[in-house]
Amino acid sequence: MRWPRDLVSKGPLLALLALLAGSAASAGDFAYVTNQSSSDLSVIDLTAMTEIARLPVPGKPAGVAVAEPLNAVFVVSPETKTLRRFALDSGDLQAELELDGGPIGVAVDAARERVFVSDWYNARIWVISVEGLKVETTLATGSAPAGLALSPDGIWLAAADRDADQISIFSAETLHLHLRVPVGERPFGVGFAPDGSAVSANVGSNSITLFDPANGDSRGEVATGERPYGVAFAAGRGFVTNQYADSVTVFDLKTLQPVALIDVGEYPEGIDVSSDGRRVMVANWFSNSLTVIDAAALEVIGEIETGDGPRAFGRFISSRQGGS
Repeated sequence: MRWPRDLVSKGPLLALLALLAGSAASAGDFAYVTNQSSSDLSVIDLTAMTEIARLPVPGKPAGVAVAEPLNAVFVVSPETKTLRRFALDSGDLQAELELDGGPIGVAVDAARERVFVSDWYNARIWVISVEGLKVETTLATGSAPAGLALSPDGIWLAAADRDADQISIFSAETLHLHLRVPVGERPFGVGFAPDGSAVSANVGSNSITLFDPANGDSRGEVATGERPYGVAFAAGRGFVTNQYADSVTVFDLKTLQPVALIDVGEYPEGIDVSSDGRRVMVANWFSNSLTVIDAAALEVIGEIETGDGPRAFGRFISSRQGGS
């Protein structure tokens, strides 16, 4: 069912609440896509392959982080320097915090009830409590930190320090700096592979760097298309968005050899994986769409309309209905 746009864009978003409340948690995944040009958040039902709501988010949002245990999605608006927390199940705005630097990337440690936001202008990461969005402390990074990622085991926090050509690794428990690892030129996106490797997308050298976050040992590099932006993992493979090539590079995680090059929309950026690992979703900034890829067949199986200028910089897929 698709709700009329004028209904879902007004007031407390009762249409979204009714739709999600009537959906079984196992019915499928939802995507929460930040649209920078239209200053809103597309909520997409990935089972129906359609946008079901669009939440207003002032300030040209880019960074996004879904936190299912908290029934929340966190969104960063660089223009107004604001972090916002929305409820997954209702779309209600629960809290917001104006910051004083250049917020861009966001990651969530739900177990420790912390939100991390990178400060592009001041070489730091804000550590913010999820309850009420209060700044607890800051962590020093290299110049121009962009992407953030928490390792699946909750041990490491990684920051892509773009202008320092490095990844900073922090202990997620103590928040102490563990090490800094040189990677390719101008890393922007960062993530963790299933084997625990930290992975940077290096927009300046058109490459992916993999290393052990515990000791910094290299696990190899992979050549990509022009200006790799984000990285995700499914079906034993890595998937990398190539901004200037309008494509996704696919490589084997064991051999690090190229597997495929998949054409997607124009200027692909954010990338994430469905909860069952069968589909890969790519946000196409200039095409105003979300491309859906079959992770096994390596074929595009659909394209979904979004708002204007989708970025989806971070983890934007929810595997169930809010906190249910």
